[in-house]
Amino acid sequence: MNYFRRIFQAPDLRKKILFTIFAVAIFRIAAHITVPGVDVAALQGLFEQNELLGVFSILTGGSLENFSIVLMGLTPYINASIILQLMTVVIPRLEELSKEGEHGRNKINSYTRWLTFPLAFLQSYGMILLLNRSASAGGAELIPGVENLNIILPIMLTISAGTIFLMWLGEIMTEKGVGNGISMLIFASIVSGIPPVLGQTLGIAQFDKSKLIPFAILLAITVALTVFVVLVTEGARQIPVNYGSRMGARGTQSALPIRINQAGMIPIIFAVSLVTFPTIIAQFLQNSANPVVKAVSTFILNNLNGASPGFLYILLYLVFIIAFTYFYVSITFDPAKIAENIQKRGGFVPGIRPGRETAEFLAGVSSRLNLWGGLFLGFVAVLPILLMKFFSTQSFGSVPLLISGAGLIIVVGVILELIRQINAQLVMHDYDKFG
Repeated sequence: MNYFRRIFQAPDLRKKILFTIFAVAIFRIAAHITVPGVDVAALQGLFEQNELLGVFSILTGGSLENFSIVLMGLTPYINASIILQLMTVVIPRLEELSKEGEHGRNKINSYTRWLTFPLAFLQSYGMILLLNRSASAGGAELIPGVENLNIILPIMLTISAGTIFLMWLGEIMTEKGVGNGISMLIFASIVSGIPPVLGQTLGIAQFDKSKLIPFAILLAITVALTVFVVLVTEGARQIPVNYGSRMGARGTQSALPIRINQAGMIPIIFAVSLVTFPTIIAQFLQNSANPVVKAVSTFILNNLNGASPGFLYILLYLVFIIAFTYFYVSITFDPAKIAENIQKRGGFVPGIRPGRETAEFLAGVSSRLNLWGGLFLGFVAVLPILLMKFFSTQSFGSVPLLISGAGLIIVVGVILELIRQINAQLVMHDYDKFG
């Protein structure tokens, strides 16, 4: 209680927290505003038939289930950010901008905003067609006359504008609130999906007591997994760095932390996109007149279907996560540049020569940590899938998860970063008070 009292006794911090809460409330209201012209009854029937859509709706904070104006969430913005990060390695001009400090970062952020809208526009078209065709397969029509450009174009523009609105809201939250605004909105989306799942499971348990057993087991595993994610997220290899004496001053000792999970959530986002893309294509090719194409699409739907993942799906998912961990860290972590900065400041790693040997040493440490970081991400992402498959084969039946492994990593990361920023703001407030 004393901690919360200190927070609200700091006027600047209090304003930032209240602004963040207000912005999240606006986002949650927008997530429940349905796009005009959509048959809500047909949409509810579609979600009752397709468990995969229900899981995806939880990650979007219910915006998909409501077919809201923010249907796509921040997915196009995240994809645009990833694309720009990858392009900085390929395009020399972007690489130069990334090295120009704040001005360069602002320029790249501007490019990211411009790329977000066309991505949102294209993804909205694919999502509308996918939902409409899925509903049509069940005998319902989600959007009457969706083939008409005058009908689908306003819906696409509305959904795309919703993504731009969320992008703007997230940047305003970063500027005037506490924490990273985009991360806070994603965090709010994931957390808002927990109460409906909890209520649904407990409601079913009133009529079927056997559902309580797997639910209690999953709840205990979720708590244990949360502790595990916190420990690994905070875990890092501390590389000792000594700085020589200058102008009579004594030398100092420092440490360079290299985290176990250097890539964060990005490998899981890449892996999910890559492993589910064939399924989306196969759904369009399932009714093909060509028997070979139809056989291939049937094989993909049977073995790479996220709604009922098989051994091949889980194996590819795990392999992609580990591979993308190495790939992403190779882009974001530059051991040669770090070694050069250490050498310029008169520092050295004990027992390692400055320059090239230090860069090779740092690259080796990063590579070994990437293996454990990739295995950690893969384990956290795959474990919930294995648990759901296990319970579905038992007499208990299928029980929905409160939160996915990917969602858990996001939630833990956002909370830890939020705590760090609040503590830093409190230290500044105390310093100003006694200064």
